[in-house]
Amino acid sequence: MMRRLGPMLLLIVAFGACRAAALPCSLSISTLSFGTYTNTLLNGTGTGKITCPSGSDGWDIVMYTGTGAGATETTRYMTGPNGAVLAYKLFTDAARTNNWADTTGNELSGSGTASFTVYGQIAAGQIVTPGIYTDTMNTATTTFSVTATIASACTVSATNLAFGAYSGALVKSTSTISVNCTNLAPYNVGLNAGVATGATVTNRSMTGPAKALLHYQLFSNSGYTTNWGNTVGTDTLAGTGNGTTQPLTVYGQIPAQQLATPGSYADTIIVSVTY
Repeated sequence: MMRRLGPMLLLIVAFGACRAAALPCSLSISTLSFGTYTNTLLNGTGTGKITCPSGSDGWDIVMYTGTGAGATETTRYMTGPNGAVLAYKLFTDAARTNNWADTTGNELSGSGTASFTVYGQIAAGQIVTPGIYTDTMNTATTTFSVTATIASACTVSATNLAFGAYSGALVKSTSTISVNCTNLAPYNVGLNAGVATGATVTNRSMTGPAKALLHYQLFSNSGYTTNWGNTVGTDTLAGTGNGTTQPLTVYGQIPAQQLATPGSYADTIIVSVTY
């Protein structure tokens, strides 16, 4: 007679007992903690042990759906802040090809005393709110938990701001900053003063021949009235991540009537994202 150990909860070591041929067995499963998920495929493992006396019949260990809303035995869900969910799967094999469920062929079977591994996987590309996510699995005899952490994260890139030729008249141009932050993660984008001697975030300068300077300004609005600086809460640009790339426009301006030495002028601005 085969014996079945029902659903379990991945994260807390727990102990339970079931019976086969009237002989008691004990089961323990360690935490299955995925660690930090950063939108790329993430594997995790838990370990377990079933201890059965000599002479007991064989056993089956099954996994049910867990407690996540909408979960199935092929796609389970950890729950996080404000009911946000993070999908994951459980497997009986290290290659993560055999789904662990409670149907024939999807159980872990054996006899006697044995150690085993619970193989978990979180698929890439899930856009979820930062926070701690957990699920609870239960069996006829014990419980264990599954956990993962979503940390706020941002990446940033930018295109060059090219003014073209300056002949003494006011010149305007734009560039694009691309920010990608974790869903619902608040962020601030700041621009430093650049590398020119004496430059400030309100009066930047490009450097040209013989260290000649050509002054310019950077703004966060199309009206060229809101200076873009580097002090959070004062002159940075605030936003909230949505898990996809968000374009931000930098509005640049060279004031008129500057008597600059002919030649090429350039500056380097550092873009900082605070989150």
